[in-house]
Amino acid sequence: MKKQTVLITGANKGIGLETARQLAKADYHIYLAARDKDRGDAAVAQLHAEGLIDVEFIQLEVTSEESVQAAYAELSGKIDYLDVLINNAGILGGFQQSATNTPNHIFTEVFEVNVFGIARMVRVFLPLVLKSPNPRIVNVTSDLGSLTLHNDPNWEHYQVKTAVYGPSKSALNAYTIALAYELKGKAKVNMVNPGYTNTEFNNNMGPKSVEDGAKPIVEYAMLDADGPTGKYMSDTGESPW
Repeated sequence: MKKQTVLITGANKGIGLETARQLAKADYHIYLAARDKDRGDAAVAQLHAEGLIDVEFIQLEVTSEESVQAAYAELSGKIDYLDVLINNAGILGGFQQSATNTPNHIFTEVFEVNVFGIARMVRVFLPLVLKSPNPRIVNVTSDLGSLTLHNDPNWEHYQVKTAVYGPSKSALNAYTIALAYELKGKAKVNMVNPGYTNTEFNNNMGPKSVEDGAKPIVEYAMLDADGPTGKYMSDTGESPW
């Protein structure tokens, strides 16, 4: 039986790498994408050393049209279709994000990766994804993108107000709603919040293990044809908008 294929951006470390590991263990063929070739090759070598040999590196920078198009050309030359696209690549933009003092270039840098980069990935790779018998797209988001939670004084992260990162994920959520609507009946499109996970992304301050952070992403990557679409999910269920 032909293995299902998955492309994961930003997969050389953290949640992306763990997502690759868990899906490889579930017998998927992994295309591990990262912008840095040395780090990507090292991540692939690590998984191969663990016995997960169906993992290949794809060099890809989501902010570059040329890079994304080249990655598409490379991948479409290897496979007839892509079953799953996981848009995991993202940046924080620093820990100090005042709504009144953050320079505009920080907004530009974060939105270029977290929003425009994902829209680019979808636009370029969609023809390959839609050829799958059961196409799925998973956009990795955050609970910091929830406007409802940000307005709840009882929420545990109520005081964590990032002027750039959170709004970039809110924008991603809104984009994903539009994408899911447009692809209804054609592909499963969901956004998944891994939660506050212990990774380099947050200086390893998150209380959640990377294994647990990746689990809901893997779950929505593995949806069957009857699975939900247009949802904002985490390991505790559906998140409020």
